Amino acid sequence: MTKHQVLPDVDLGVDDVRDSQGRRITEEYAQAASAQAIASVARGRPSLTGKKATSPQVTFRVTPELRARAAAEADRQGRRISDVAREALERYLAS
Repeated sequence: MTKHQVLPDVDLGVDDVRDSQGRRITEEYAQAASAQAIASVARGRPSLTGKKATSPQVTFRVTPELRARAAAEADRQGRRISDVAREALERYLAS
């Protein structure tokens, strides 16, 4: 059994479609509801600062061998590669 059922398209200007509270769904209603849904979806990973600010990203290239070693270490620790790389950079800069 599928969770969702695909139904034929409707013409909100012609068809009488109602929401769970009995309000008629118009094109304007649908546009506002979709904009609200998109705005409420969190994007990306949580901020490292704990606030709603975005965390800066650092991108750099590595050899396939170093990538494989980092992936193996991350797997061993049950963490993401970015967590292992962040910790390694913090340790390097602290020394």
